[in-house]
Amino acid sequence: MTAFTLHRRTLLAASLGGLALPAVARAQAPAWTRDTMNAALRASGRNGEVSAATFQAIQQRKARALASIESYLKARFQGEADPAVLRAFAEVPREYFHYNYDGGRPSFGDAYEAEAKPWSIGFGSALSDYLGQAYMTQVCAPKPEHVVLEIGTGSGFQSALLSRIVAKQYSIEIIEPLGRGVSRIFEPLGYANVETRVGDGFFGWPEVEGGFDTIIVTCAAQYVPPAIIQQLKPGGRLVIPIGQPFRRGQFLYIYTKEEDGRVRSRKDVGVYFIPMTGAMMNRPPPPGTPVAPAGEPVAPSPGHAPIPRRPAG
Repeated sequence: MTAFTLHRRTLLAASLGGLALPAVARAQAPAWTRDTMNAALRASGRNGEVSAATFQAIQQRKARALASIESYLKARFQGEADPAVLRAFAEVPREYFHYNYDGGRPSFGDAYEAEAKPWSIGFGSALSDYLGQAYMTQVCAPKPEHVVLEIGTGSGFQSALLSRIVAKQYSIEIIEPLGRGVSRIFEPLGYANVETRVGDGFFGWPEVEGGFDTIIVTCAAQYVPPAIIQQLKPGGRLVIPIGQPFRRGQFLYIYTKEEDGRVRSRKDVGVYFIPMTGAMMNRPPPPGTPVAPAGEPVAPSPGHAPIPRRPAG
């Protein structure tokens, strides 16, 4: 990863206030306080309660993290940090998603750490680091009218971010106990435009009529599943890590579907994600489908999805 000096600047609410977001995003998100957080935790069926001191410390760190996110995006997108992405990060309480579902252990106080890193949420999955998620969110180029599919719900934070920008957010998680647990966390936040299910993302979500403007995959595929390309709308965008499981040489690829159905792709940044499981592991790619090279093995580190190793472009 290329080193950047991150300037600590306060995000001004006034600079984001005029941004047009879906009505569901504006109307249903309750004010976030310690009391509303604890109430949301209880409503989602999870353990733990945040103290006043911990909640205050989290909010202080959040301001610094938001400034880091803005600087990070500007450094990697030729000086442009999407205001919609910044506003989503300001609105969505990341601390609420710091939870290990395997052991029922919260880690709220770890949110907005100074050096961004992934956090285990159990079952071999992770809450990815916030800088990497900021990068992938902006790469998706989300718009208020978009319908988006995420493959790999994980903690739910990536879907929550996108839901504050787009019209409808779908998400699929293959790990059943994780998918069941995370499915309960959106309603207490008032995020009514998020729909999740347990299933194999290899097959996408074919029941959604009209397909998707954007599909974001948050696990490393060895090749692009055909169903995902089929469910992408003309003019749509697929953001997907491609590479062999637990090996270096994974890269983020961006596919776009032309109005005539032709698909174009470009190789973006180097990444490291846990592998896509399910059908991806036992179905050979269709003839002519590009397959990820073997790459250099690395020590397994389940759930870790670090920020891109080098800037876009």
